[in-house]
Order: sequence, then structure tokens, then C-alpha cells
Amino acid sequence: MIELLNAAKVQASDDNDVRLCAHLPAEADTEALGAALAPLLRPRLNIWLLGNLGMGKTTLTRGLLRALGHEGKVKSPTYTLIEPYVVSRLNLYHFDFYRFNSPEEYLDAGLDEYFADQGVCIVEWPQKALPHLPSPDLEIQLEVRDGGRFVEIYGHTDAGRTCVTELMKALRAIGPTLTAD
Repeated sequence: MIELLNAAKVQASDDNDVRLCAHLPAEADTEALGAALAPLLRPRLNIWLLGNLGMGKTTLTRGLLRALGHEGKVKSPTYTLIEPYVVSRLNLYHFDFYRFNSPEEYLDAGLDEYFADQGVCIVEWPQKALPHLPSPDLEIQLEVRDGGRFVEIYGHTDAGRTCVTELMKALRAIGPTLTAD
């Protein structure tokens, strides 16, 4: 079960970002978080997934894609750079820049066109493409903590802040355990 932290409220920061924190005790909870996020996606949303190897970035994406109706395999695009999906009403592009040796590889691969499209871009290892990668609407940070995963979700833009606020409402509706931070 997803355990919301921060006394179950979205916190605003000094730079107008909003933040949601949660503990995900099991892999199924990471998938459930992705599923809860799925109906909130809108065209042109740019989502960064941050965390070390094995933190659940692809697992979260799998939950999101399954909730949107994708029935096939969901694999990390570590070797392909991008896995495109057409799901529900969206084109979704799943990127993984782990293997980049320099940020210029992003430019050389011609990936800007995907971010200019009406699709949703989900990016693993975005820091490997900076400063060329467009800024995120949502930033999702995953780390190991307390026998599971700890996740912080930041909304950096109006669209991102709306997602975080609506995600909190959705998680409350499915009845997660609420704890103080």
C-alpha cells in the first residue's frame, strides 16, 4: 500500500513547485503509483525519472502504461534510447539516457522532435542529456528507504503542479495509509 508522507498534503516550495512524498513498501506499490498517475497525463507532459539503477523507474512506467491499456512487454530502453507507445489517447515516448557518454549524444540522436510533439515524454537518466533536454513538468525521484522505495514527486510547471495535486486526490480516494513525515 502506498504510504503518503508530509501529513498527507501537497507542499508548496519557495519556487512555486509542489511536492508529494510517499513510501512504496513493495514493487506492486511502485506500479500502483504509475497506474494512479496514468489518467492525469496530458499531451506535451515531460516527466523525468531520477534514481540509481534498480530504483523502480521502469516499474513505475510499466504501471502507468498498463493503466493506459498497454498489454505488451514494457522494458527499459537502455539499449534502444526510446520505446514509443500509442496508448489510450496518447503517444508516449519512454527514453533512457543511461548509456550517454556526453550530453551531445542527445542532439546527435535528433530527439528534440519527440519533445516538440504532442506526446508524453518519460525520461530515465535525464541528467545525462543536460543542458539540452527540455525542463520537466514533473520530476519523480526514487530511492531505497525503510525496506522499500521512497518517492518524491515535484510539479515544476502549471501542468506539473496540477498533476501532483490531482495525484494526491487520487491516492486519497484509493485509501493509502497516511503518515507524518
